[in-house]
Amino acid sequence: MLIPPSCVAAQNPPIWSIARQSRCRPVDALDPSDNPPREPILTLPGALTAYVGLLVAIHVIRALLPVDLDYWTIELFGFIPKRYDQTLLSMPFPGGVGADIWTFVTYSLLHANLSHIGFNILWLLPFGSALARRFGAVRFFLFMAVTAIAGAAAHLVTHEHELAPMIGASASVSGAMAAAIRFAFVRGSFLSFNRGDADQAARVPALPLFRALRDTRVIGFLAVWFGVNIIFGMGSIAVGSEGATVAWQAHIGGFFAGLLLFSLFDPVPRGHIDAEPSQSDMPDLH
Repeated sequence: MLIPPSCVAAQNPPIWSIARQSRCRPVDALDPSDNPPREPILTLPGALTAYVGLLVAIHVIRALLPVDLDYWTIELFGFIPKRYDQTLLSMPFPGGVGADIWTFVTYSLLHANLSHIGFNILWLLPFGSALARRFGAVRFFLFMAVTAIAGAAAHLVTHEHELAPMIGASASVSGAMAAAIRFAFVRGSFLSFNRGDADQAARVPALPLFRALRDTRVIGFLAVWFGVNIIFGMGSIAVGSEGATVAWQAHIGGFFAGLLLFSLFDPVPRGHIDAEPSQSDMPDLH
């Protein structure tokens, strides 16, 4: 769309227009401060971009594999509770003892289809972006691994002897969402009305756990999160001969790990916290 010029000067302007010209400036001469650049709605930090890129790259590579090789990949890197069956009826799985360890994390890097990976990434972007800015790359990657482990552990406890592999990043995504709500509603953060820029919004002091659990906005978020999981069953799935089933226990394991272990990863020092909506923090209603 073309922007009309601020002033139009004739080749031989009449005398009466000279005074008007002195008060006008061409568009190119405007002070940049008159129109400060707008911050994008969502900018991704490098750590989150790398994480999402890894998920997408793995999914693209698997899409190019023959079906048999792809399912072998799922058995090698997916989380299979049956691996840990100590009975005499236990069966060998690809990867041996090493896979008994790495699959606690690697299952979270695999997805069943485009809608599966797309849904997890969609949920991760706003919360993971704030968390990656706050934690930095190393802490962020470790956090995503720890919440994946917690999700796998919850799935193992509730699906002992299960043969179907579990795949999907939703335990880690759930953990990131839970961690983010520890500071998301603090004044100036990314879900407050009076937020700063992306970096400032991600580094406000976090709420102590018990204070966060008394905040009505946090309680409302928890209710919505559990409701969405119950209704839609998003995220990790167990892939078996009878199709895919939702591994919702993994979501809960990752969520509570993120909520409870947030302080162990958080580098931002505790300080004065304004978590209550003030008059300046609320939108004007007309």
